Amino acid sequence: MATAARPPASPAAVGPGDVSEVELSEAGSPDLGSRSSGSGSGGSGRSMAEYSGWVYHIGVNSIGHEYCHLRFLVIRGKTVAMYKRDPHDHPGLEPIRKGAVAHTLMVEELGRRRVNHGDVYVLRLYNRLDQTKKGEIACASSGEAQKWIEAFEHAKQQADHDLMRGVSRNRLQSENEINLDCHRPRVRRYAQGLGKLVRIGKGPEMLLRQSSDLRNQERVNTNFGGDTGDAFEAHEWRYVRTFNGIRIFEDIANPKGGKGILLKSVGVVGANPDTVFEVVLDLDKHKRYEWDMLTADLELVETIDGYYDVVYGTYEPKYLNWWKGKKDFVFSRQWFRGQDGAYTILQSPTRHNKRPPKHGFERTKINPSTWEIRRLNTTGSSPKCVVTLMLEISPSFWGRWKRRHSSNFEKSIPFALLSQVAGLREYFAVNPALTSDLPSTVVKSKASEPLLIQSELEDSEPGDEFYDALARGESFEDEDSDDDDAVTPKAGKVKLKNVSWAIAGLTLKTSKALVETSELVTNSTPVTVDPSHFHGTLHRAKSENDPNSWSAPGGEKFMIRGKTYLTDYTKVVGGDPLLKLIAVDWFKVNERFDSVALHPKSLVQSEAAKKIPFILVINLQVPAKPNYNLVMYYAAERAVNKDSLLGRFIDGTDAFRDARFKLIPSIVEGYWMVKRAVGTKACLLGKAVTCNYLRQDNFLEIDVDIGSSSVARSIIGLVLGYVTSIVVDLAILIEAKEEKELPEYILGTVRLNRVNPDSAVSI
Repeated sequence: MATAARPPASPAAVGPGDVSEVELSEAGSPDLGSRSSGSGSGGSGRSMAEYSGWVYHIGVNSIGHEYCHLRFLVIRGKTVAMYKRDPHDHPGLEPIRKGAVAHTLMVEELGRRRVNHGDVYVLRLYNRLDQTKKGEIACASSGEAQKWIEAFEHAKQQADHDLMRGVSRNRLQSENEINLDCHRPRVRRYAQGLGKLVRIGKGPEMLLRQSSDLRNQERVNTNFGGDTGDAFEAHEWRYVRTFNGIRIFEDIANPKGGKGILLKSVGVVGANPDTVFEVVLDLDKHKRYEWDMLTADLELVETIDGYYDVVYGTYEPKYLNWWKGKKDFVFSRQWFRGQDGAYTILQSPTRHNKRPPKHGFERTKINPSTWEIRRLNTTGSSPKCVVTLMLEISPSFWGRWKRRHSSNFEKSIPFALLSQVAGLREYFAVNPALTSDLPSTVVKSKASEPLLIQSELEDSEPGDEFYDALARGESFEDEDSDDDDAVTPKAGKVKLKNVSWAIAGLTLKTSKALVETSELVTNSTPVTVDPSHFHGTLHRAKSENDPNSWSAPGGEKFMIRGKTYLTDYTKVVGGDPLLKLIAVDWFKVNERFDSVALHPKSLVQSEAAKKIPFILVINLQVPAKPNYNLVMYYAAERAVNKDSLLGRFIDGTDAFRDARFKLIPSIVEGYWMVKRAVGTKACLLGKAVTCNYLRQDNFLEIDVDIGSSSVARSIIGLVLGYVTSIVVDLAILIEAKEEKELPEYILGTVRLNRVNPDSAVSI
């Protein structure tokens, strides 16, 4: 995405320009970090990074008008300030909004939204203790939105640090959280200039298509296995032939759950994933004409949410000339951005009442397909990504082509779709302005001219109001910070140990014994935990094909961090789970059901459960109509070592738990598009969705609110549509970040076999 010059002073005609440099302030300098981030004015030595760039402040004012204003946002330490212009170019400029970030601040991705004549990616900021206190900002790209999320996360860590350092409560209470809601004294001024301020389309044509490209420093996230998944998949791809320099593969494993043959085309595109993603989703036909020979004439039919829409397209067969007439089609698109920065786009043929069959056109179906766009870690400065287009094709058609090598395949819809990867590669090759990936921020070792923001946080305009998000204090531990940056490999690759399965099996048994020794108290008599004594509402599988049931598989299908991960980034095959799965409950409720373990009829409240040293309760709250709760109970046969990683997780702060609670999914059987949506990457659940923790007696309950994330809601909606034909494995673990915590171990696993929503028990 091209970056414009720095915007002029007039807010009615500005576009986001180059983001300013990140400055690390030295201790004792009169900057924001020393004034309002708990650093102290002289002596702490703790330096703060500044995140700054252009965003769009959007919302609805009290008279019902939508507003979208271009604003320059600065996050320094835990303090946030919003300006009409770049304060680095205008010294002494007062912020129009300012405040502090508290640990109760939540940032939710709302996905893609059409604003006037452009698409933006919206972030919702709210107080988790009072969700009426909220506001929205928008970014020009999904990648930029993710970087702002990381910036706010660092600000929350600074707030936790202040609590740990014992900053006085009076001072914390005086630091009010920034208020992004519109307020009445300013509404009248907005109304007077409504035509100029609301219609942002009157600004430069590229106003909504330019990016501030916020970045702290170039990093490669190794939490999620680099370019490999964290669970083994059943696909077995065989190279078939090359079209236009793009390799075509066929899945010869014939996985269950698919109706046809899977093909994929794979190519390297010289651009960053964010830019390629934007181009694939863009409906501008003049741009699509340059790389897309089939679905170039598209128009939006309906936006379902920020991650899901329906489009209509037409095609006149000028090149695939064995067709006899014009064709049209309707298909849906769902997209997700993983925590590793990779994009997945699902495209499925569909119907829509607004686009019935049209006279003069033959309605056809576009093959179900998926895009996967992942950064390619290279040593060069030019960005590159691997683009994979996977689609389903009729077995009979593909079989005839392979036997006869008929040229008709090269005049078919599947061929036109597979060729899109080659089109993208050439499109970016001849548009070098779109491929820039140079860092827009610089980390300086010496403090430069500091950006001053008043530490008193008083109102800069009459009528500005802030809400106080300060709540119960939480202690801060060094383990809460994400230390992966310090051990990031230059190439971002994850190595897998090349050992035989026999040796791997011996290693798993040995590591299992070592884990039990370190995590559990071994000098005590173990309690015999017999799962047959515990009964949940979902029954245990009697056989491999028993539907609507659960079982407890081993960890050999999952990849976890090995003993030497911090030095060579090696992942190893997981061993047997540390905890034993004793029961699974499957509930349906009208309202969200928290604190399951405290329910009088809960398994945890039984006399048999009270004799167990420790029980981990995982409560997955599934948003639907009605809502569902999948509750898993894991038991330890011995008491937990308080000084172990598990012990620190059980009795640690919520921030520490959020930074460590990890889940690895794997669809064993099911429709291939559901597999692509769910993926096999490990996910830090505490970073992706809201997790609430209940620690009492001999148990810890984790309530995972899947509905708190728009992305998670979209994925779970897709999964529920196929849930009765899906076999899914889940592995739960605590992420290891320090050498003494390695190797990782799997806390528990579960296999859910074709769960039926109608069998859920009402409570």
